[in-house]
Amino acid sequence: MRSNHWLNPGLLLASVVAIFAACLLGSTSLPADRVLAAFFGGADAGDRLVVWAIRLPRALAAFLVGAALGISGAALQGLLRNPLAEPGVLGVSATASLAATFSLYYGLVALGPWILPVFAILGALSATALLALAAIRTRSVVTLVLIGVGLSSFSGALMSLMMNLAPNPFSLSDMISWMLGSVANRSFQEIIFVVPFLIAGTAILLVTGRGLSALTLGEEAASGVGLNLRNQRIFTVLGAGLATGASVALAGAIGFVGIVAPHIIRPFVGHDPARSLVPSALLAGLFLVVADIGVRLIPTDIEMKLGVVAALIGAPVFVWIAMQRRSVND
Repeated sequence: MRSNHWLNPGLLLASVVAIFAACLLGSTSLPADRVLAAFFGGADAGDRLVVWAIRLPRALAAFLVGAALGISGAALQGLLRNPLAEPGVLGVSATASLAATFSLYYGLVALGPWILPVFAILGALSATALLALAAIRTRSVVTLVLIGVGLSSFSGALMSLMMNLAPNPFSLSDMISWMLGSVANRSFQEIIFVVPFLIAGTAILLVTGRGLSALTLGEEAASGVGLNLRNQRIFTVLGAGLATGASVALAGAIGFVGIVAPHIIRPFVGHDPARSLVPSALLAGLFLVVADIGVRLIPTDIEMKLGVVAALIGAPVFVWIAMQRRSVND
């Protein structure tokens, strides 16, 4: 087993550097001394506005969203014992996106800035409750996956129906923008709103770590050493649902990062699911911060969406992972 004492501190340091770089870079770059002055209140009002109201919240939102998806992906891959699992596999992301799209379709977002994230989290909690109930009633992980696939497909169909019946072009544009995923124009208020759900989900997943390690022996062996399989499924699904719901509430639908980050981390932690949780969260957060910097620097007339960039990078990696798994199985 490789020593990974440097892994978490190294990823944390890289993440801090990336967040600082995100405060430097943009349509108009700021020198490091002006950004540091803005952090400590010594800069002019314009620099403080750019750093504290625009760039820092955006970078933190990208990191938190990535961390939520990364730790959820690592936990679900450990639970399902499949490196192709990710938060979207159980349908939580799609259901949260459906609820958020519902609020956009009916114009409920005009009632206040909290409406959309509230609906997204309620959608995630609804899907999580259904999956937790399924985990109680079934002994099969495959059944959980099939229910998740059904939830995801049904939610996607309903979202497509709402876009097809959009009452006006503005509603359609808002729904499409949300489904593409972005952290642009996020504020500290929006971050503060979702952080409790993110912390709760992360804490639950960290507690399930020992059980995830036991599952590497197989369900029968894990049960033989005292693991309660039903509780393990319930708490893993609940933790992933809360964390994923928080990420969707903050940034919309962003895929693939929950698959890629745990896969990269796994060899450095001896393929131990419990030890992969924290570094997967850090790597996924770092990835989205860097990707969002790229979004702002790519010279396009209209800013690309973070979910699009993440998919352009993550989808080929996903295909490569799938091909490698097929080769191993063959």
